Amino acid sequence: MTIRGVSAAIAVRDRAAASRWYVDTLGFRIFDDDPEHWTTVGDRSGKFRFHLCEVSGAGKKPPRSEVGNTGLLLTTDEPFLRTCARLKKAGVRFSMPAKKLPWGWLAKFLGPDGNEFWLMPAD
Repeated sequence: MTIRGVSAAIAVRDRAAASRWYVDTLGFRIFDDDPEHWTTVGDRSGKFRFHLCEVSGAGKKPPRSEVGNTGLLLTTDEPFLRTCARLKKAGVRFSMPAKKLPWGWLAKFLGPDGNEFWLMPAD
């Protein structure tokens, strides 16, 4: 039996603005956009998607318990430091710049709503 993750919810203030950030900054695409509830975005493969969940009205900050260190891990198949430089140039704010640890490279960055993402090389 194989169990796979297919989606994770991310609290956002404004789904339209968040969707643009995931598409324009991370290169994701939109898979579903239901005006009543959700927008799902993910990499081009679509094997895993983020469910952007608007937890408050536009311009209001989501409840503190809904944002922060999400533990969501992203990987990159391009050279790791190049990815980090590209994201930084695009205005992405890093909570932990790229760092070589005993077990490999890691960086942490923040999405537009304060959610933290971990970034590692794919291999």
